[in-house]
Amino acid sequence: QVQLVESGGGLVQPGGSLRLSCAVSGTIFSITHLGWYRQAPGKEREWVARITNTHSTNYADSVKGRFAISRDNAKKTVYLQMNSLKPEDTGVYYCNAVYGTGPFWGQGTQVTVSS
Repeated sequence: QVQLVESGGGLVQPGGSLRLSCAVSGTIFSITHLGWYRQAPGKEREWVARITNTHSTNYADSVKGRFAISRDNAKKTVYLQMNSLKPEDTGVYYCNAVYGTGPFWGQGTQVTVSS
């Protein structure tokens, strides 16, 4: 079955950086579209970034210029490099895979931006 496992979350000060990783199994990774979403306390889950099977990328306006999504097909992993982090970036970050009967979701990783 399809499994997504996120890692790399944690506590960081404003202005700091984190890199999230999501290992994907159970799909033909090279043709899978991938994305990152986040959910802040008391708010709905929102889309953050996506990368297609052709490595085309898109970003939410709130993270454009600060976050970068990438993928390594050999490692079947998608990454989210987050720079210049702000307190409003705090939330649980979820990896998303669009493939076959999906979409599929990971369990999430907590990111907290606070001084």
